Amino acid sequence: MPLTISTALKEGRERLAAAGEDPGGDAQVWLAHVLGRPRAGLLAHPEDELTPEALASYEAGLARLESGEPLAYLLGEWEFYGLMLHVSPAVLIPRPETELLVETGLTWLAAHPGRRAAADVGTGSGCIPVALAANCPDLQVWAGDISPEALAVAAANVARHGLAERVHMLHSDLMAALPGPYDVITANLPYIPAARLPDLPVSRWEPALALGGGEDGLRFIEPFLQQAQVRLASGGLLLAEIDASLEGDVLRLAGGLWPEAAIEVRPDLSGLPRLLVVQT
Repeated sequence: MPLTISTALKEGRERLAAAGEDPGGDAQVWLAHVLGRPRAGLLAHPEDELTPEALASYEAGLARLESGEPLAYLLGEWEFYGLMLHVSPAVLIPRPETELLVETGLTWLAAHPGRRAAADVGTGSGCIPVALAANCPDLQVWAGDISPEALAVAAANVARHGLAERVHMLHSDLMAALPGPYDVITANLPYIPAARLPDLPVSRWEPALALGGGEDGLRFIEPFLQQAQVRLASGGLLLAEIDASLEGDVLRLAGGLWPEAAIEVRPDLSGLPRLLVVQT
């Protein structure tokens, strides 16, 4: 018997009940993607029947979601700061916590109209430079990553949003290919301490290269800060996302490198220390 949209969504919700925080929503998003319809269209026509091909695709996706695979990787795209971005298992899925970094950067840029050279280190999907450049029309950003696969995803996002003339992709180990100086330097580097990483669901699916921060979580953050110290223009801004457990360490490191700067760690939406802010 053919399956209707209503029945398919009920099945999806039940199958995903133990696999995600929003099983009903995930089932809706996935079925809408399979059918090429907006979610509202599903709810408006719950009696419509799925073709055998659509049902097979829907069921295959549900199986992947049941296993814990992130919905973003099935879709091949994800929303960040109001922009749809390509994603793949080669990059981290952009998260709301990182929007705090973008918002902080855009606020500073609006208050400093003459400062328009930026660098993003460990750019991954390119979500940070794309969001910054899309919302600051005269900003020039140089974005680097050590992973060629990640750079390919980032370049696709730059092209998707028509930013190729202002967002420049570079293969770079931290800031090795980013000489500067820059008015703004941003980074969301791997920062999860090694002992915690195996216990986190994110480690099953998202790239280890973009997650693990070594034994103390500072394997990349410490050399990044040292390199940024000689590349950040006077009167510039540095923003770096960190693990909450690293607050004291990064404040100590940044304070030693920029003794005259205004330095703080701002909380994310959950109240956890998340964003290192250095204003020189």
